[in-house]
Amino acid sequence: MSSEHKSIAAAPAPLDLSKWRNVPILLIVGGAVLSLIGFFVNKDEFAYSWLWAYMFYLSICLGGMFLVIVHHLFDAGWSVPYRRFCEHIATLTFPTMALLFIPIAFFAKRIYPWMIEVKAGFAATDHALRAKQPLFTEKWFYIVAIGCFALWALLSYRLRYWSLQQDKTGAALPTYKMRKWSCLGIIIFAVTMTMAVVMWMKALEVQWFSTMYGVYYFAGSVWLTLGTVYVITAILDRQGVLSDVLHEHQYYFIGSLMFAFTVFYAYVTFAQYFIIWNANMPEETYWYVVREQSGWWWVGLIIIFGHFFVPFLALLRIDVKSMFPYMLAIAVWQWLMHAADLSFNIMPIPHPHGFPIKWLWLPVGCFAFMGGILSMVFFEEVRVVRAVSAQRPTAHRGDGLLSSGPNPDFRR
Repeated sequence: MSSEHKSIAAAPAPLDLSKWRNVPILLIVGGAVLSLIGFFVNKDEFAYSWLWAYMFYLSICLGGMFLVIVHHLFDAGWSVPYRRFCEHIATLTFPTMALLFIPIAFFAKRIYPWMIEVKAGFAATDHALRAKQPLFTEKWFYIVAIGCFALWALLSYRLRYWSLQQDKTGAALPTYKMRKWSCLGIIIFAVTMTMAVVMWMKALEVQWFSTMYGVYYFAGSVWLTLGTVYVITAILDRQGVLSDVLHEHQYYFIGSLMFAFTVFYAYVTFAQYFIIWNANMPEETYWYVVREQSGWWWVGLIIIFGHFFVPFLALLRIDVKSMFPYMLAIAVWQWLMHAADLSFNIMPIPHPHGFPIKWLWLPVGCFAFMGGILSMVFFEEVRVVRAVSAQRPTAHRGDGLLSSGPNPDFRR
């Protein structure tokens, strides 16, 4: 009987990840080839595809930063196991994402028509442009970008610095410092994320107005990041990296947040649409009019059902949140739906008559190239930095979860 109990409780063997070791290199090489071909074939198509992929990965980086900030603001104990690798995700904003922004900065005049209009003097007659001066000028576009990356670097690296200091000293000071930086950081995060998404994505159509756009991007970003965090947590648990500080209830908590942000995203998206539809002002409704025609209508339906109804129904049950194969499928679905959502925002500019299927290989190449670079940097951080803080004063307040050990049924 005791031997049977041991066989049930024993953790399964770690995953064999050796065959995945070269995947980042393959993604970088394959993505670079496709991206370079697209660059020489059609520079406009390359620029918009690069922006699409960039805003997707920026979502994950900023989502990771938000989760670290919230962890310290609420003085949480249950989120200790994934705090450290979320810090790694947050530090990807600089310098990696800053360097990947260079093509967007270089092709800004191709991507954002308002830059040409401002230079040609149209701001004097275009009320939408005149009302947004001096922010919507070429100089301030780059100033905002530099400011966002500088503040993201400051915030993410100070939080990680004090996190690593906590490993060395075990003193209370690093904890207090991280809380203070998070109090300031939540304001910095809200302002910089809003400015970034307004200047880099909403400004594709400068005449359009929406005060909810920053919240809309935030909701989708955290939703996407939570799915990514779930997968990384489960893999590190299976490898034995997090097993000593992880319990099945923490998977349930992440899954519950995924469910919550599924609803929050739907609420924000519908509220934006309903307010604009109800006001029925031409300078606002035209954004949706373009996207309710031709092929973009079907992309919109995919987002309505795929971004809300499918994950909402899939995450309703309590028990499924601790089933890794099931949740992995949901996480992959989240990645696809967020990519579709961003395409719905960006790609109607160069392709107002429908999704450009014939050019799909180009954004795939951009996604692969950036994903390969970011994953390589992330894996290196995971390799050289301790996965969980050695001195974690909030761990004992995880409602008894951190001392219970991992859930063997989940890891099977």
